[in-house]
Amino acid sequence: MRRRGYLAGAVGLLSLTGLPYLAYLGAYALKRPHGSPATKRPAEPTVSVVLPTYNEQRIVESKLEEIVALEYPLEKVEVVVVDSSDDRTPELVEAFFRDLQAPTLTLICEDERRGLAPALNEAYAAASGEMVVKTDCDSRIDGNALREAAANLADPAVGAVTGRNAEVLGGSGVERGYRDVQALVQTLESHLDSTLIFHGPFCAFEREAIVPIDEDSIADDSELALKIRKGGKRAVFDPAIEYKEAAHSGFAKRRKQKDRRAMGLVRLLWRQRDMLGGYGAYGRAVLPFNWWFMVVSPWLVVSLCGLLLVGGLLAGLLPGLVVLAGGLLTVLLGSRDALGPLQPLYAVFDTQVSLFRAGLRLLGGEGDGTWEVDLELREVYDD
Repeated sequence: MRRRGYLAGAVGLLSLTGLPYLAYLGAYALKRPHGSPATKRPAEPTVSVVLPTYNEQRIVESKLEEIVALEYPLEKVEVVVVDSSDDRTPELVEAFFRDLQAPTLTLICEDERRGLAPALNEAYAAASGEMVVKTDCDSRIDGNALREAAANLADPAVGAVTGRNAEVLGGSGVERGYRDVQALVQTLESHLDSTLIFHGPFCAFEREAIVPIDEDSIADDSELALKIRKGGKRAVFDPAIEYKEAAHSGFAKRRKQKDRRAMGLVRLLWRQRDMLGGYGAYGRAVLPFNWWFMVVSPWLVVSLCGLLLVGGLLAGLLPGLVVLAGGLLTVLLGSRDALGPLQPLYAVFDTQVSLFRAGLRLLGGEGDGTWEVDLELREVYDD
């Protein structure tokens, strides 16, 4: 009887966990969203490209070369670099721009490392362009990204736009699977109203819509997009804006990269919980789904795994070991991108693990605004 109770509990938890996802799938099937919801039109506003740097001497020059090669009139572009390095990064930046007439450079050198959010607030305040683009040094953006972003912001209802990871550098199938699922979700959210998650490799904002972000934010891009939506303008996802970013597949290595991002998003949802139920479909559909996915669902998934293991052990030592071995084998194969058509499901599970760990760490008082350089991933950008 006890075993049947655990089995029934597991089935119930699985059903409960999956219901909101099925609802989103149904909404996607009914709405069939495609591309950006913005009324796009050609535009060439002045642009400020904000680039935060910390010990990027290995890759900063290649990033700057990418920026000056973008398909956009360089006389309309300024680059705002905000730097907190203790290596040669600022010197390399100054040397790169020394003989360039365009784009212009604004270099902000911080006396001490305060965290990304304060640095971005200072850079945004210094930006003079009508469109402000934030990008990360450890990413690559497509040549037409500025034009696509400007076309979105030409819609007076849109105040922010982000793009999609078109290629996962390093070949992580786990990240590729998650990003493919995420792109579908963000396309639907944007057509319903606005999307929550904005991506560090590329996001663009109307300068007049920018407001300060929390000094301890660890979800800076998403927080700014959310506050822009709170101010009345939409924050949308456009898959035509493409970027590349490196990622790990290994389970342990992904925790370092993904847990911090998860912590930032969970804390952002909590701090902005007053938006639930308001702001059109954003507060009535988009935010509730993200609350479920990021806050509630991870605990249900971990509970489900625990129920399955306990149920197996109650059936006997051998069934319990089979359940445990099956779980470990799934993680092993998934982290090696070897689950075939099940890889996207594993990618979602992997994200739920990070979100669960993020919740625990936040409850433990962790979460500052600084970040560590992943030297292994930096090697991808050396080529």
